[in-house]
Amino acid sequence: MTKKKERFEDSMKKLEAIVDELEKGDFSLEESIGKFEEGLKLGKLCRELLEKAEKRIKLLSEEEGNTVKEEDAPDDLETQ
Repeated sequence: MTKKKERFEDSMKKLEAIVDELEKGDFSLEESIGKFEEGLKLGKLCRELLEKAEKRIKLLSEEEGNTVKEEDAPDDLETQ
């Protein structure tokens, strides 16, 4: 049996759905804990997928002879 390859977008949608469900508060304590645990796992998966993508981009940039300039993204992404 092969494990289905998770996509970042799919995992984020699932995570957002869990957050919405938890915010409504319609679950028992045990159900809420289960949903929270599932959300933590999805969050970890999303971080891992993003890290993998970042490494791939850096590798591709280096292969092309481009230099990758790293800088922190601004906390406030609103346009003025």
